[in-house]
Amino acid sequence: MATDTMKFYATGRRKRAVARVWLMPGEGKITINRREAEAYMSRNTDLRVVEQALVATGTRENYDVWATAKGGGLSGQAGAIRLGISRALLRVDAENRSSLKSLGYLTRDPRQKERKKYGRKGARARFQFSKR
Repeated sequence: MATDTMKFYATGRRKRAVARVWLMPGEGKITINRREAEAYMSRNTDLRVVEQALVATGTRENYDVWATAKGGGLSGQAGAIRLGISRALLRVDAENRSSLKSLGYLTRDPRQKERKKYGRKGARARFQFSKR
């Protein structure tokens, strides 16, 4: 069983979601908010996003992932967990950097929701215009 010195911690963010991720040597079990990943992620694509960094480095069956995710929606949380796993894999072995970097898993996605402006219906949408 893994000891405290063999845990690797990292944080990931995406949109409004924040994920805290711990990697521990194990058999590939992924736990998100104390639930199995398959039970927590309702969409199969979100589950694949969570696994992407582990699959890219070929360590899917070598590490257990324990993550807590807050804020945003499930897709944002999946992206945050992927970034957290990628950063934790760098702490495990710095040689993972090239494969993760080339796939874009180490880049924090900066896109955020644009704020609603006053005098408008939404961020960019205007109210319907009529001459008469």
